[in-house]
Amino acid sequence: MSVEEPLFRVVRGVPTAEELAALVGVIAVRSRPTVWRAPTPASAWTRSGRPAVAALTPGAGAWRNSGLPR
Repeated sequence: MSVEEPLFRVVRGVPTAEELAALVGVIAVRSRPTVWRAPTPASAWTRSGRPAVAALTPGAGAWRNSGLPR
């Protein structure tokens, strides 16, 4: 690919300057490498507020089970 050759070209239609700017912005953002950060571990305070059992599942008797102590 030579230096004079464009990275992309409009094949159909006549885009406005704003449309071309939006396209360039999307291409620039999508071409950046993404950095994935590891999830931060939950603190003991956060873990203590979460229920220790699995979530309730829908089905027969679910409304009764939702009010019963676990």
